[in-house]
Amino acid sequence: MAGVNVKSEIKPLKKVLLHRPGRELLNLTPNTLEELLFDDIPFLKVAQEEHDAFAQILRDNGVEVVYLEKLMAEVLDQNPELREKFLKQFIEEAGIRTERYQKIIYDYLNDNYPDNYDLVLKTMEGINLTELHTDKSNSLVDLVSDSSKMVVAPMPNLYFTRDPFAMIGNGVSINRMYSVTRNRETIYGEYIFTYHPEFKDAPEYYSRYNTFHIEGGDILNINDKVLAIGISQRTEPDAIDAIAKNIFEDSTSPIETILAFNIPNSRAFMHLDTVFTQIDVDKFTVHPGILGPLTVFEITPDGQGGIHVKEINDTLEDILEKYVGHPVELIPCGGGDRIAAEREQWNDGSNTLCIAPGTIVVYERNDVTNAVLKEKGLKVLEMPSAELSRGRGGPRCMSMPIWRED
Repeated sequence: MAGVNVKSEIKPLKKVLLHRPGRELLNLTPNTLEELLFDDIPFLKVAQEEHDAFAQILRDNGVEVVYLEKLMAEVLDQNPELREKFLKQFIEEAGIRTERYQKIIYDYLNDNYPDNYDLVLKTMEGINLTELHTDKSNSLVDLVSDSSKMVVAPMPNLYFTRDPFAMIGNGVSINRMYSVTRNRETIYGEYIFTYHPEFKDAPEYYSRYNTFHIEGGDILNINDKVLAIGISQRTEPDAIDAIAKNIFEDSTSPIETILAFNIPNSRAFMHLDTVFTQIDVDKFTVHPGILGPLTVFEITPDGQGGIHVKEINDTLEDILEKYVGHPVELIPCGGGDRIAAEREQWNDGSNTLCIAPGTIVVYERNDVTNAVLKEKGLKVLEMPSAELSRGRGGPRCMSMPIWRED
């Protein structure tokens, strides 16, 4: 299974990319929660146990699990000359602008983390001022800085591997993230999809160096011919224009239509996959707040290297039925109960990971929604979620499918 192959949200999942939450969560503080996009501080030990349970559910169902941190370390192991380039790029993108600190941090990482796997984990964790043992008499900045200051910020959102990149058919979008905090996460994708022997030949449909924002939670593979992308808080229409042109220009891509869903700009509707996800051939979970009239833009190639855009105003059900090709059932989060829906949507009740038609991984805490899904005949695999859910993302957010059977 070299390369990537994802032309559906529901076909049997064979290979998936995860990141096991690490010490980056220990560098979350109440003062930095908003900046780092968290609402609370997860307990790392339990979060790791829950994530390991998630990975085991996937393995028990025939899915090969690969880890972001290991793939990145393999790139550096196989290409020793890239270590210096990666470190300098990482330090620059961490916002370290002074030559003095660039050298201090480079020497600190290079000397103390000779093993590439440990080095990668450390870049994810962040660096505290006290670790650097600088001579404070040489710098006013050091003298006035709080001893708990993070010189390099952590990347606590990394366990949501869905967002930094997205597999589209046999290609990849390496995304430009909405927030400064998360944009650094895509550096690992840049190296993996440029240098890792398993992934370096995948066509790149979007670059992290592009101007406009797009995130993986807004990208859904409806089938091999139709792609859905959300126009959301975190994905701009300009990015959708650009990625559409690149996909249509690739003669190997079978995608004929891209649907741009205009979704409300709010925390509850952060990405398209918090609004609806496909869970079976004819079933979708859905946020009840999206069941009214929707504005969707149908994007097709114009036959001259550009795109043609047509506005559609219809219900979600009618739009999905048209492009899926048969009747569909929308199952609302919380079973239609308003209070249950609001509570369970907050804990990603409709953010499910489908690993085969009708077989889905869900957070066990969403018991109202899960009971409804079971009544509908779905095979519901429940994972523990007391701590992972504090990051505001569900099983789909925490996973990036690399290969699904055609």
